[in-house]
Amino acid sequence: MPVVKYPRAREALWCEWDRKAQKCGLRHTVYAVNGDRYTGEWLDNLKHGKGTQVWKHTGAIYSGDWKFGKRDGYGSYSIPDPVTKEYKRVYTGWWKNDKKCGYGMTFYPGGEHYEGEWSGGQRSGWGRMCYQDGSIYEGQWLEDQPGGLGMLRLPNENRYEGNWKDGKKHGPGKFFYLDKGQLFEGIWAADIPKCGILIDFGRDEAPAPTQYPIPKV
Repeated sequence: MPVVKYPRAREALWCEWDRKAQKCGLRHTVYAVNGDRYTGEWLDNLKHGKGTQVWKHTGAIYSGDWKFGKRDGYGSYSIPDPVTKEYKRVYTGWWKNDKKCGYGMTFYPGGEHYEGEWSGGQRSGWGRMCYQDGSIYEGQWLEDQPGGLGMLRLPNENRYEGNWKDGKKHGPGKFFYLDKGQLFEGIWAADIPKCGILIDFGRDEAPAPTQYPIPKV
């Protein structure tokens, strides 16, 4: 009995190409049309898992966790120095939905840096900011500015402890003039003391005390 051989059905060429183009699991470097490149894990054609992204236009690098195409989890972001071309760390910490969220540290130009909590890409929660002039703010943040209870310590060790709003002293607070040995305690509004009382505080140990002590009422 003769055997009839039927030609094997061949997959359409476009189906084969499409199957090969699907990205899932660990992949070598994949280049985007604009020159950006990504090396790492994929899921359903989206960056998902561990991976490193390099942006061609800025030269910036992100290395860390991804979730459905967005930075999500723990990772670090660095940019090249325009002069030395060496990479400088900008942010190391937690991300959510492609924005800083959770605990992390950011390094600003001029040597300033912030360590603390983030939400939606803004400083929010508890954090410590070290400024270029040597001042340090430690306390609560809201919408990228000091907001709530916090302490600002100046380079000469004088400090303010109290309430903040929109990045300014606002509400009850104390200002310690340790260089003069005095303490002002009162109410502030938009960085301006409105009312309060000024008393001697550690005047005997102050490096530059006032000529006469404040008389007691």
